[in-house]
Order: sequence, then structure tokens, then C-alpha cells
Amino acid sequence: MAQETMMEDAPRDRESIPYNQWSIDVGVGVHKPSRPFADGYFTNTPSFGQADLGVRYMINDKFGFSLEGGYNRFEGDDNSFPFKTQAYRVSLEGVVNAGTILGFREWTDRFGLLFHGGAGVTALKYQEPVDIDDADEMLNFTIGGTPQLRLTDNIALFADLSIFGHVRQNRTFDGTQGQPARGFDGFLVNASVGASFYLGGNDVHADWYNGSVSSRLADLENRVATLEVNNADDDQDGVPNYLDRDNTTESGVRVDTKGRAIDLNKNGIPDDMESALDSRYALKGSSTGTATNGVDGDAMIKQLINEGYVNVYFEFNSTKPTQYSLSSINFLATYMKDNPSANATLTGYADELGTAEYNKDLSERRAKMVNDILVATGIDASRLSHQGEGEDDSVEKSSAPARQLVRRVKFQVN
Repeated sequence: MAQETMMEDAPRDRESIPYNQWSIDVGVGVHKPSRPFADGYFTNTPSFGQADLGVRYMINDKFGFSLEGGYNRFEGDDNSFPFKTQAYRVSLEGVVNAGTILGFREWTDRFGLLFHGGAGVTALKYQEPVDIDDADEMLNFTIGGTPQLRLTDNIALFADLSIFGHVRQNRTFDGTQGQPARGFDGFLVNASVGASFYLGGNDVHADWYNGSVSSRLADLENRVATLEVNNADDDQDGVPNYLDRDNTTESGVRVDTKGRAIDLNKNGIPDDMESALDSRYALKGSSTGTATNGVDGDAMIKQLINEGYVNVYFEFNSTKPTQYSLSSINFLATYMKDNPSANATLTGYADELGTAEYNKDLSERRAKMVNDILVATGIDASRLSHQGEGEDDSVEKSSAPARQLVRRVKFQVN
């Protein structure tokens, strides 16, 4: 049987990532191709003329991927034979946020450290002293480390040192000499400085997210929220929710230390409500009588009952009357004690949620429950009859307040 909590607009738990995941990394710097070179060719140490651009995505605050593109311009120094070669590369790399893994966030939110490694392709384009139309294409494998300095929530500076190994580099970096393609034929070191630009609407990027602090803050917020709920007193009976065994007692009704309405005669009706109704609707033979200013009090009460002003209401899928409805039961019990010849028919209803067969049975059980409470108050069972009419479709099905009005038992006295 479907429950109302499944049918209503209940909030759904949904994990949200509290940090940005995308960044653009731009760097420029120096390089040093170490081998292979033909005799008499070499570069300055270090040589300017390299740049890289990366688009990075962090899966979480520890691991991510980066698509990197780079450019190198190699030229001989003053003591080398002159040459000019350009290199273009692209690679896909995995990224490890070592700063988070090593616990940097526990003591700083300014300094970080990334490690990265991956593979891609490089093309060497020879210009001087040889001009070869076809580029020398090869595989590259790289590994590197990147210290970081966070300037703002959106920008961080970095320094990067990357080592590249080339597989199938068929010519020397100067282009003047061929070589057999075996294993790692070439090595190159890049050193860059640059900036990371963080993209997204959150306050912090994954590079700087402190999960442990956020977890502790969330835990503290949950504890405060729990204390607020537990120390609230929804039914205003003076007993906080976390001690209250019955959080639906009527306002003004005396309760015990556990928030339960005092019911010394155990008839299911709080004693304060029972005595108040007995005073308002006096029994025959009492000093107040049943007629005032010529108006028959019993006839007026009977009219109120039969015209539907007195009902017993229920929560969704429940046969237990709401606390505020107990006064209606006592209303009928007082009337029937005051009128020993009166009989009552109890008719139960359910809302439209659920199957018709289930709701028919539920309405009958609600009527039977009210019947049993009335018998417990001293009303002879022979004076009562009960029945269930199933669904009441007279209200808007999508309205929770409207459905509450039809989950009821009504009375008819004669």
C-alpha cells in the first residue's frame, strides 16, 4: 500500500558537489632537450621558447584528467651549429591532487601540489639547417609535478616541471641526422610558470576543497538542527519533542512527564477534555438542565451531529483518531449518555490515495475503531452500528489539506 510520504511532494536526497571541477591552465617557460643531437648541435641551458595550454577536469578533490597542448621552439646557442626546430604536442594526462592526499588542507589553503602523467603525440617540424616537409611524428610519455599558490577563489599561480620521453623519434632535434627508432629515443624537460583559471559557480575549486572541514561543519550543522528539533515543543505541552511520547496532545490538556495526556479512567479521552465537555453538555437531572431560553439543547446537539459538524479525523493510512478528534468522540458519548434511547450509526471514509479495495477496508476499520472507543466509554454496543463507505472523492485529490478533511468517521443519531 502506498504511503502518503511517497505520494506527497517530499524532498529527495540528492548529493551535490560543493566545489568547481573545471579549470584552464596556461603556462610559459623554458626547456631543455637532452637527446638526441648530432655532433656540434645543442641548445642553451635552459632555453626560452615553450608554452602549454590545458583544460582540466577534476573527478573529485583528489583525482582528475587534463587535455594538454604544447609548443616548443628549439634553437642552437652561440657555440652550436645553427638550427631551428618546432615541436607541437598534445597529450591526455591523469592528475593527482597530492596536496589534498598529503593533508595540506589541514594546515594551509594557499599552497597546493599536483602530480600529472600521461601520453600523447608530438610532431617535430625541422626548419634549419634542413627543411623537411614531413614532420617527425612520435609518441610522448610525460610525468610532472606542479606546486600551486592560490591567489583568489578563481585564480591560482603554478610552477610546473615536466619530463617527456619520446618513442619513435626518427631524427635528432636539430634534424640533420636520422636515427634508429628504438625505445625512448628522445628526452625533453619543460619548466613553466603560469596560472589556473577556475570555472564554475561554487566558492572553491576541487584543488582547494577541504573535505574534512566541510564534513565537520556539516556534522555540526546536523547536530544543531537535531537539537533544535528535539528541544522544540510542537504540541506546546511543556515537554520537549525528544522526551515527548505523544507529540499531538491537545493544547491545555495536562500531561505526564513523558508528554502523554492524563487519562485516569483509561477510556482513550484526556480527563481535562472529558470534564470540560461534561460541564458544557450537562447530563439530564443536573443543575443546568438541557434547555436554555426555550431552546432544546439535546435537539441542537443532535442537529450538529447529524449535519456533519462533529467528525473524527485520521492521519493518512491510520486507524488511530487524531488527538484533536477525541473531543468529537466525547461529544457523541456525552449526548448518548444524556439520551439513553438514542442510537448512532458510524460511517468511515478514506481519501483517494491507494486502491479502492484497500480504502474500503480502511474506512471500515476506522469506523470500528471509533465504535470500540465509544463502547469503552460506557456506551452499550447494541446502540451502535458502524460501516465503511470507502473513498470520498468529493475533494481535490492533489490537495493534502483537502484529503485530510475526508479521512474521517461521521455520526448519524436517531
